[in-house]
Amino acid sequence: MQESIAVITIVLLITMVIIRSIQLKKLGIKAFKFGEMDRRDFIIPPFAVLLFYVIFSNIINLPRLGTELFRNESVGWIGVALCLLGLSLFLYSLISFGKSFRVGIDEDNPGSLITTGAFAISRNPIYTAFGLVLLGEFFIYPNWILLLYLIVGYWLFNRQVLLEEQSLMKIYGEEYKQYCKKVRRYL
Repeated sequence: MQESIAVITIVLLITMVIIRSIQLKKLGIKAFKFGEMDRRDFIIPPFAVLLFYVIFSNIINLPRLGTELFRNESVGWIGVALCLLGLSLFLYSLISFGKSFRVGIDEDNPGSLITTGAFAISRNPIYTAFGLVLLGEFFIYPNWILLLYLIVGYWLFNRQVLLEEQSLMKIYGEEYKQYCKKVRRYL
């Protein structure tokens, strides 16, 4: 069951991003800005595909990559809880984001600065949600590849957050600076 929830979590995250991007496209908003400011972002998709393979291979009996570090049923259930918490925060973030949702940095048409809903809890609730999901996936499938993904993923999230903060400071100035004083970067 834990393995199924891990796979469903990944599928739901991708589905929510695609649905929200399509909804915004219908409103004339280009939500997918990934890689337009930093071409190095395109190294991320091949790693994402490998992550999906590692997770999906456990449930559909494909050859598995990475050796298991430990096995603990209780830790697996903690992983399930983290995945569900991450999914919930992600959905709340998408709803809170409204028309300002973007995948990547959009300095040309950024939308309004969102400081309510999930963004009153964290300046980066989507990255926080991804972090919770990655940790949950590792607890469900504790192998060295997912541990590496967890470490590198957190580093990449933080890298992207720092880039976005520079951009947001440029776009919103003092309003963003005041928001930063009130709300933490993550949790």
